[in-house]
Amino acid sequence: MRYIAVIALLTTVTASTLAQQPQVPRGDAARGKALYEANKCADCHRLGETGSRVGPDLSGVGDTRTPEQLYRSIVAPDDEVMGEHRGIRVVLKDGTTVAGRILNQDAFSIQLLTSTEQLKSYARTDLREHSIVTKGLMPSYEGKLSSQEVADIARYVSSWQPSGAAADAPLPKGTTYERIINADREPHNWLTYGGNYSSHRYSALGQITRENVGKLALQWVWRPKYLDKMETTPLVVDGVMYAVQNSEVVAMDAATGRTFWVYRYRVPPESNAYLMVVKGVAFWEDRVFWATYDGHLIAIDAKTGKELWHKTVFNYKDGLQFNVAPLVVKDKVILGPATNEYGVNCWVAAFDARTGNEIWRFKTVPEPGEPGNETWPGDSWMHGGAPIWVTGSYDPETNLTFWGTGNPNPGWNGGTRNPADNLYGDSVVALDADTGKLKWYYQFTPNDEFDWDSVQVPVLATIDWQGKPRKVMLWANRNGFFYGLDRLSGQFLFAKAFVKQNWNIGFDNGRPVRAPGAKPTPEGTVIYPGTQGGTNWYSPSFSPRTGLFYVSVWDNYSAISTWAEVPPWKPYTKYTGRAPRGGGSGRGGAGAPGGGRASAANRTEAEGYGAVRALDPKTGDKTWEFKMVDYTEAGVLTTASDLLFSGGREGHFFALDARTGDLLWRTNLGGTIASGPITFAVDGKQYVAVCGDNSLYVFALQ
Repeated sequence: MRYIAVIALLTTVTASTLAQQPQVPRGDAARGKALYEANKCADCHRLGETGSRVGPDLSGVGDTRTPEQLYRSIVAPDDEVMGEHRGIRVVLKDGTTVAGRILNQDAFSIQLLTSTEQLKSYARTDLREHSIVTKGLMPSYEGKLSSQEVADIARYVSSWQPSGAAADAPLPKGTTYERIINADREPHNWLTYGGNYSSHRYSALGQITRENVGKLALQWVWRPKYLDKMETTPLVVDGVMYAVQNSEVVAMDAATGRTFWVYRYRVPPESNAYLMVVKGVAFWEDRVFWATYDGHLIAIDAKTGKELWHKTVFNYKDGLQFNVAPLVVKDKVILGPATNEYGVNCWVAAFDARTGNEIWRFKTVPEPGEPGNETWPGDSWMHGGAPIWVTGSYDPETNLTFWGTGNPNPGWNGGTRNPADNLYGDSVVALDADTGKLKWYYQFTPNDEFDWDSVQVPVLATIDWQGKPRKVMLWANRNGFFYGLDRLSGQFLFAKAFVKQNWNIGFDNGRPVRAPGAKPTPEGTVIYPGTQGGTNWYSPSFSPRTGLFYVSVWDNYSAISTWAEVPPWKPYTKYTGRAPRGGGSGRGGAGAPGGGRASAANRTEAEGYGAVRALDPKTGDKTWEFKMVDYTEAGVLTTASDLLFSGGREGHFFALDARTGDLLWRTNLGGTIASGPITFAVDGKQYVAVCGDNSLYVFALQ
């Protein structure tokens, strides 16, 4: 079968129709396999992990079609052509002809999957001609193969089952894993949530410069049908952008925004425990991975949008949710769930990228007999929480993956878990990526009663430390301190406050020393920073050119921490003390009651403000800052031309000079910027993408 074999897979054929057909010989699957290979059926069709996607995927066709029905599809393919399997032929103005399977079209463009399995989008103005093929592109094999041979092929296809060999196959050279390790070699792509395994959010692209950034103009917009705030970081792989929002994953032409395919899975609205946001998808080889809010992990064919496998990881009714973009390391999909103060214990786990089967799991709240369980009084560990909210990082040299954990439960007032450290809440855990075994940890806020999740992105870098290169982890924490840790051992190197704080009076061998009176009280205690922290989940950036660490901050921001009795744990019920109230005027210290928190419309800088801040990673000292009146939830992107892109709640998306913090360009997107910008290139043209409110915007030079 040397042509594009478009066999539409109808599921039913009436008995009367079958009665009118000649008798079909009984086929032999072994002979059929040889004939399938000899006639190059895989040039157009796919069985499992092998073959082309241009024709219909025949994997599992035996579940819906009998060998007799498949026989008739081979001898009379034109009788059963369905719209989604129609072919198309386009001729470019230079005479080049491209054939494939049509995926989408509108008045201005055509999208197709080419015969070489490339996703392509063509403007109609660039075409000399085009034609949609409504009949099957595969000729009838009646007379070309004997009836017995056709029956043999039909029998083989209908009885085909995956062998399992693909799941055991070693990774070849040039895999996605190696591409992400060497992401700096292909800066036109954005292959993983943090841009690379070190989560630098830095791009080597430099077409957009400090001199011409003022000429940025909007190129296209993606507006999903959902109204939820978008926190997603899209991926770009070889000119195709993959993005997710609420109940759908979409593949788009990264240059024009035209859709290649949409995969939909309805996430139950009732699963929404706070905000139904998912921060992105992951890419590996030929597939995209989506961790749905309600606890499913789904592998989607990156070329066609077809579901490859679908695993239910947990029941959202138990009080868990997925918010993270998965991290793919080698052939493992690594992620973990969150719990929004429901007292459900969380974990980090790895799943086989080929099958979805779980490989290992690390529990962020240790159980009896495990190291760390002694930091939970009595049976308080049973409802300890320690959620995963944000994607981790990975170091190929040590094969360690690093994940930040959230606050222990019960939230805010410690209740039954007091007084103790409550490992591994508010920590970074370094795990062996192959086994999930803990290599080291560091706890940023022992016995957290202020909701300071340590779920910021771990940034891995090599810096000059005391005259020698040091492999470090840089971490701007929600508790208001910027940390430097040795990423090989977890050794504490330094910590310095990067926003106003009053809870800590120093460190004792790396352990924070809490200020007297910095705890919840019945009358209320003003704590700096407030509940949202000095920063939060917003992705920072590290530029190897400037050597600076950039982070979005909330400064002069406080909350009133009030003690209350914690009620007993109940399923799917908030397991907390009393939530902190808005902070005071900024004049109170620990123990001062303070007043109500002013809104951005009438707030003074002393009462709180947002900023993008540049820090020296060797000392934590502030190099510069760009202030905003309102707070910010935007991530940060830096580039090789020393540009910095970010935004904030005010709706402004802007470009700064990464060396000085000077404003170079801005536009208003009409809603909160709550995602990390990315940059990519298609056909030599650089683009910048960011989410504003519930839409994704893409810019390039005019």
